[in-house]
Amino acid sequence: MFRFEADLKVFLHREPVDFRAGINTLVTLVEQSMQLDPFARAVYAFHNRRRNRIKLLFYERNGFWLLLRRLEEDHFVWPRRQQAVIELTTEQLRWLLEGIDIDAMRRHPARRYRHAS
Repeated sequence: MFRFEADLKVFLHREPVDFRAGINTLVTLVEQSMQLDPFARAVYAFHNRRRNRIKLLFYERNGFWLLLRRLEEDHFVWPRRQQAVIELTTEQLRWLLEGIDIDAMRRHPARRYRHAS
C-alpha cells in the first residue's frame, strides 16, 4: 500500500463528490469549499455517494498526484463529524482506507500524575 509520511496533514471533504471530477475540479473544491491551500503539504480525501470509492489528492514538488481506490463489495466508513473539513492523521487515513470506523475508536485519555510527597 502507498505510504504517507507521519507529519503530513490529511483533510477529508465531508460531502460526496461527482467522481467524474479530475484534478482541476478537486483543486477548486479544496480552495473554494474547504478553504484550504491545495499546494500545502497535505492530502485531501474525497468520496463518492455510495462511499465505495475514494480519491486522494496531493501536491508534490512539481505536480499533483490523484489516487483512486475502488472497493468491490464494501464501503468506506466516513466520519460523521459536523465540521465542514475533517482533519485526520496519516494513521487515521490508513485506518479509514482499511475500512475501520475511526469515530468508533477511542484512545485512552492522557493522564497526568504527580508524586506524593
